[in-house]
Amino acid sequence: MTKTVLGIIGGSGLYDIPMTDARWEVASSSFGEPSDALRRGEIAGLPVVFLPRHGRGHVHSPSTINYRANIDALKRAGVTDIISLSAVGSLREDLPPGTFVVVDQFIDRTYAREKSFFGSGCVGHVPFAHPVSPLLVKAATEALHAEAIPHHVGGIYVVMEGPQFSTAAESALHRSWGASVIGMTNMPEAKLAREAEICYATLAMVTDFDAWHPHHEAVDVAQVLTTMKTNTELAKRFVTRLASMLPAEHPPCPAGSDRALEFAIMTANDKRDPVLIKKLAAVAGRVL
Repeated sequence: MTKTVLGIIGGSGLYDIPMTDARWEVASSSFGEPSDALRRGEIAGLPVVFLPRHGRGHVHSPSTINYRANIDALKRAGVTDIISLSAVGSLREDLPPGTFVVVDQFIDRTYAREKSFFGSGCVGHVPFAHPVSPLLVKAATEALHAEAIPHHVGGIYVVMEGPQFSTAAESALHRSWGASVIGMTNMPEAKLAREAEICYATLAMVTDFDAWHPHHEAVDVAQVLTTMKTNTELAKRFVTRLASMLPAEHPPCPAGSDRALEFAIMTANDKRDPVLIKKLAAVAGRVL
């Protein structure tokens, strides 16, 4: 059985986490430069790899993040499970700022990003009806409960392109869809994790009420930063607790995340582009 290696992708405001034997290591990827170096170490004896999504100092916007390089680098680092921490706006009255939402579905409204490792020369289609790992969701929920962090289990995360926040009309539209939260970063991140056969789950940290709420001012950066500071400290507690609860041996994912490529490659062997195949060595080497 594979050893569990927990990957943590830190969102806005979270650029490092406490670990033992921690060190920054330059990350490599055949898909370009990741957002930053990887922070490797241990938490409660579990190997952990941390990547700040926006880079230390918040240098990458949601649209310019190299999501493919980030996931490829984590795969090369041996990561088996990813917890994605993401600052979001709330689309529901019962999810006020300070609430952590364990997301189980996404609506992808991004349009300016590379969304797949595959393409011309090697076409792949992975199943994505259930985009998060049930085992990670269960563990995350137990960790939140143990730390007494306000949370809600289940919800739809709308991923917008950004970097601007929503108009009031857009916010009302997303609410009419039954969505729970809105952010700018978890797509195509979640799709790429599935293509890389890494179990994935999102912890969405609510910072504001987006633009729909009649009794709250339209979201601005100052408002987000105030709540984000508190959320960041809670997120660090959550990660420490989660790592202490995960098994040392990685169990098979009930949703098949760790076998997503089993029947996904459509291109015939003699038609595959050798250049692309070489780039896919880490992500899809198991099936190629």
